[in-house]
Amino acid sequence: MKIHINEDPKLQETEITINCNRISAEVEKVISMLRVLDLKLTGKKDSQTYILDASKVLYIDTVDKKTFFYTRNEIYESELKLYELEEQLAAMDFIRANKSCILNFNQIISIKADIDGKLLVTMSNNEKLFVSRQYAPIIKKKLGVK
Repeated sequence: MKIHINEDPKLQETEITINCNRISAEVEKVISMLRVLDLKLTGKKDSQTYILDASKVLYIDTVDKKTFFYTRNEIYESELKLYELEEQLAAMDFIRANKSCILNFNQIISIKADIDGKLLVTMSNNEKLFVSRQYAPIIKKKLGVK
């Protein structure tokens, strides 16, 4: 893969063009990463609404029927339900970990097999989360592991 960067101070906006002979898994991954960088989510904290870059969200969790975004240092509440966020983030590298949690795959730093077919993932903030047996094969497939 070749990467060309043309810096031009006259440009008002960044434009990205991908030239390829076919859309491969590698190209799809690049597109997915670019979309995550551009995707914004809104979350509430301390009676204020914040606009968050989806790429900064480590995971999304539901507790007591409320949905929360977890970043490296902050927690924000979302008005959306987990399934709505899952649909919105489906084309990005967010994957279901269990019935109440979605992980940002790009924020995972390690994965360890656990008992009963579960996985223990360590996020970029060193927080450890479990992936249920039901969703473990999806993560293994994404990693190319059987």
